[in-house]
Amino acid sequence: MKSLNYLSKMILFGLLLSTIPVVFIGFFSYITSSNEIQNHVNRGKMQLLMQTNANVEQILTTVNHTLNQVVNSVVLREAISREITVEDFMLYNDLRNELRHMQSFDTKLEDVIVVNLAHNWMVKNSGIYRLDEYAYNEEIASLINHPDEISWILSPSKWYYSEENASNVVCNYTISLIKKLPVNSLTKTGFILANIPACSFQEFQQFEAESDSELFILDDQFRVLLHADHQLIGEHLSAISPLSPEQFTGSSGQFTAEYNGKPYSIIYYQSDFNDWIYVSAIDIASMTKEATKIGEYTLIVCLILLFLSAITVWLGSRRMYSPIKRLMRLFGEQVEGNSRHVNEFQVIGEHVASLFQSKTRLENEVRHHLSQVRTFFLIRACQGNVKSSELVDKLIRYGYGQQVEQWRTMAMLTLQIDTLEGTRYSKQDLELLQFAIQNMIEELIPFGHRLSPVIIDHTIVTIAGSRDADNQQFNKLLYGITEDLQSKILNYLELKVSIGISLPFQDWTQIPRAYREGLDALRHRIKLGEGIIIQYEDINSGKHYLNLNYPQHIELELIDAIKLADQEQAKQAIREFLQAVFAAELTPQEYLIPLARLLNNLLIVMQESGISLNQIQQSNRSLFEQLTELRIAAEIEEWFWSSLIDPMIKIFRDRQDAQYHNISEKIIDMIQRYYDTDLTLEMCAQKLHYNANYLSSVFRKETNYSFSEYLTAYRFSMAKKWLAETNMTIKEIAAKLCYNNPQNFIRSFRKHEGMTPGQYREKHMKHLPLQKPHM
Repeated sequence: MKSLNYLSKMILFGLLLSTIPVVFIGFFSYITSSNEIQNHVNRGKMQLLMQTNANVEQILTTVNHTLNQVVNSVVLREAISREITVEDFMLYNDLRNELRHMQSFDTKLEDVIVVNLAHNWMVKNSGIYRLDEYAYNEEIASLINHPDEISWILSPSKWYYSEENASNVVCNYTISLIKKLPVNSLTKTGFILANIPACSFQEFQQFEAESDSELFILDDQFRVLLHADHQLIGEHLSAISPLSPEQFTGSSGQFTAEYNGKPYSIIYYQSDFNDWIYVSAIDIASMTKEATKIGEYTLIVCLILLFLSAITVWLGSRRMYSPIKRLMRLFGEQVEGNSRHVNEFQVIGEHVASLFQSKTRLENEVRHHLSQVRTFFLIRACQGNVKSSELVDKLIRYGYGQQVEQWRTMAMLTLQIDTLEGTRYSKQDLELLQFAIQNMIEELIPFGHRLSPVIIDHTIVTIAGSRDADNQQFNKLLYGITEDLQSKILNYLELKVSIGISLPFQDWTQIPRAYREGLDALRHRIKLGEGIIIQYEDINSGKHYLNLNYPQHIELELIDAIKLADQEQAKQAIREFLQAVFAAELTPQEYLIPLARLLNNLLIVMQESGISLNQIQQSNRSLFEQLTELRIAAEIEEWFWSSLIDPMIKIFRDRQDAQYHNISEKIIDMIQRYYDTDLTLEMCAQKLHYNANYLSSVFRKETNYSFSEYLTAYRFSMAKKWLAETNMTIKEIAAKLCYNNPQNFIRSFRKHEGMTPGQYREKHMKHLPLQKPHM
């Protein structure tokens, strides 16, 4: 199976890298939210159970305290110790009043029953009864057998109602507080019951029963004391649900179990007061309903994130792949179509390896030709064809940085073979001999004291230098070098050579003059003969050679200044050119030669630039005729400037200005269209396809304003119009002009206009024309 290309791998890896965290976070958030919601509901239900327990126990405690008061009353103690007959009406009445005082709405106490087993009577709300004649006497009498002297019991409500109102019983079971009597006797002959209908406990729960939750209370025997369905009160736990007593361990807890055929969360709390268990059953499905909504929202968010991730991965991968794609296209490889499974890095690696091999070959060739390039440069430097401003930089570039930095004094050495007649060489050997002498110079003179020797018109030329600034010491060094060189050539090649030495110089720009001086020194072989070493100082009274060379490098600087429309540079260049020409002592006719040459070259520049002669002069007279009529240097300089150079500069400037004006108009148009956005010079440069620094200089040159100054002025002009002609608030104007807050706009407006925007609005509320920025 073919492997995928790198773009497909990047996309797949990006999708995998973005999908895993999104899926993990979504799943984690859903599980966490579900658990948190369930725990929150459980904690809330537990708090409600505890509050319900507190309310119930408060009632039970109140009943207990009230019953204690009755039990300890004189009336009850007297009544429990005797048989009550018809004659004991007062005692019966006092007992009935005592029992009725216990009953109140707050305690839900419905009936208080006193039973005397020893004397066979029972007193309750409906009256006094013979116990053995009461319908449920056996059941009631059996309560004396309860193991505890004081306890809460659950019993059927029908036990305590007479036959005539038994049908009116609302609740089938009653919760009773039983206390055996007499209190202080070991032999119990009776008891008292405080009865509360079990159904009345429904009022004590802290939340209403919901369809998805139930609340019920169990006694210590796991019988139902409270339930929403009153018919289930008194039933054992196993009769109403599959729950078992073994599941209720500890004083409180929570577990999950089947209830009503559904999974429920069972929360319980056991009271320390009477061991009753308060139970809340909550449908888990209802608890997780909100979690399901959160899960749906999480799924939607995850899908959106995955979609955005996929788009980002797709765009980002293609963007990151674009350099590889360009490289592949650069190497001539196809990245689409049938070659989608190509290994790009293998292809790029092969091509890069090939490039390195080519680079190595090229470096070898460059090193091979470096000496030729260096030789060509030195020849041009000696002939004056290198600009003065570039000479030192190129010397350093070609490996002469040490000489440029250390030399204080220099001189030109020019060497020529005197003759080949009478030697073992012929004319065909001349070039070979010159090459041999060139190599001998390189070997005999250390590199730190010379530049590479070059051959110019059968003359071997080199520049020697020294750190010593003393000319006399330097001359001694030169004589020693040249004598040794001359003798070695004679010994090894059996040739006589003559060597010319220029005057010492300190400025590298004097190389062309030193070259002329060296050649001029060699010309004195006519009088002095062969095999001489002669310094130019000996033949010209120590004065430098009159440089009659045409100052071509200055002419090039002048032409460049004209094309760039730089008046100052052009004026400086023509002045330097004429100074260089008039520095030589020539006849008036000889001065016309370089001047005519300059005129001719300027006319060539005009022709190449498409400038006709009619554009710079109206006269029909020849420019050369006008030049020959000039007599003094000042007139010549003024004539070149006014007749040629300045008109040419104006034409080139007009061409530039037309270009600049077009650019400035485009920038101004963008400012007027997008002033209410975050417009920057960089954005304009990007749209106009120019460098931002170039646009800045052009715009300032054309308008005398910077880009930011013009933009601010235009925004303020619009702000003044809105202030005077509209009801826009200052906050709205500030926002429309891209200010972060109104205070910055107010401060800037006050600085620019000398007043606040509010003051300006008061002063110019009438409709005024728009004031454009003065540009």
